[in-house]
Amino acid sequence: MRRKISAGVMMALVLLIPAAPAAARAETPGPDPACQTVERKLFKDIRTMVTIDLDTATDVEIEVLATQILSEARAESLPVLPRAMEDHLRGSADDLRAFLKKDLQNAWTVDLRISVNRTMTGAGPHVQAAAQKVLDDGTTDALLVYLNEGLYTARALDCAAQPTPTTSATPTATPSATPSATTTAAPVPTSSAGTDTSGGEGGGLPVTGSDIGTVAGVGGALLILGGAGYLIGRRRRSRFVA
Repeated sequence: MRRKISAGVMMALVLLIPAAPAAARAETPGPDPACQTVERKLFKDIRTMVTIDLDTATDVEIEVLATQILSEARAESLPVLPRAMEDHLRGSADDLRAFLKKDLQNAWTVDLRISVNRTMTGAGPHVQAAAQKVLDDGTTDALLVYLNEGLYTARALDCAAQPTPTTSATPTATPSATPSATTTAAPVPTSSAGTDTSGGEGGGLPVTGSDIGTVAGVGGALLILGGAGYLIGRRRRSRFVA
């Protein structure tokens, strides 16, 4: 039969149970899987929270303890214990007491093993070896020590074994070839259309060199031919008069 809790008892539970942190509690710095230095996640020893005699404690004391353990299990993101505790908190006081006495330790140990297995995903050889060693050991103490200490020691070794990335040379920035809005473009000289004409129009340079020799030769030939024609014509006139 599901038990009923008075408003006064509920108020006492609220006052006695410390507020759970919004995020997992942290300890001294250590490397994360990406070799970035972060604060370590601390897994609390649940056994130290059981400070009452479970056989002689009142139902209210049992429920306060169960709620405190549930708060811690949620803060550590444990996969098994929170759900099991919630189910027994909804049950009878006797069932809750029996769970704390007999099954709490087993559920918590399973959570620790799952947490150790999670650290092996994508991990380096030192983490893999350290995790496998404590899984083979299987004791609660070994699992807890690994999660709080051994994991970060093994990660540090894996990070130290990684090759140091080489710094690539940064190319020197070159001035932009695009002129600014205030730059005045220099005028581009253009060739005059008249320089290509044979008539010399448009400011072209005078013809010199071999062309002058050719003209002079043609002129001399014409003078010789003209002189010869003049002499031949004169002789003909002289013969005709005689």
